[in-house]
Amino acid sequence: MHVTLTKHHGLGNDFLVYDRAQGEQPNWPQLAQRWCERSTGIGADGLLLLGIGSNSTLTMRLYNADGSIAEMSGNGIRCLVQAAHHALQGNAGTVYTVETDAGSREAVVTSAWDNDTIHISVDMGYVEDVETPDQWELLQCDPMRPVRHVSLGNPHSVVGVEEVGPVDLVQLGSLVPHVNLEIIEPGPETNAITMRVHERGAGITRACGTGACAAADAALAWGLVPRSVEHVVVHMDGGDARVVITDDRRATLIGPAVFIGSVSVHA
Repeated sequence: MHVTLTKHHGLGNDFLVYDRAQGEQPNWPQLAQRWCERSTGIGADGLLLLGIGSNSTLTMRLYNADGSIAEMSGNGIRCLVQAAHHALQGNAGTVYTVETDAGSREAVVTSAWDNDTIHISVDMGYVEDVETPDQWELLQCDPMRPVRHVSLGNPHSVVGVEEVGPVDLVQLGSLVPHVNLEIIEPGPETNAITMRVHERGAGITRACGTGACAAADAALAWGLVPRSVEHVVVHMDGGDARVVITDDRRATLIGPAVFIGSVSVHA
């Protein structure tokens, strides 16, 4: 059986999207591993399953490249919305309700198409503090170093560093593979931070949307960015996202989604 996938990226964080109208498959974890493999498959950080309902209601299920389920992805949800927006021939200003494993999220398409790109604002829900993850002591963080453990429907640990570049993030991430690990440094602008990420189930990625929200929340709490700013700019290897954190820690993520292409594959 052959099916069609579309490929998209949000700031270099790339995903395959499968429209569930094509039929269900009994082996999603294995298909995610096969299709996302970069040397022998199509290549992606994850596989998104898209369900299109009535009244601009969508469903989202995300399988990481290793076949595990991720409850939420800020870049992934924009890619999923872009695929639906194209299929439905939607206009700028369209509001989509997306049912995810982390709960309901609202996404607004804020621009018209610019070649293969649209911009989307997503209500990411509340940033909530969580307990220190298992095996965190293996990282041997300096107790004076700022650390914040939070959830946006999926687990994040944010660590403040002087410079993100020299850090061996592959090694550190391998010690806590069950969480998304972000390291951040202030600037270079007064309203910005610079972030690198090791994602649960995917490893080093060029960007992480929920991670950007967790990092922005930490930066505001630590005073790396003044609370008076309209939004926090999060610089990542794949590009820049904008994050708004309200006083009650509700996060909004704003960024692009880019259509790469479509492919027919054997399921």
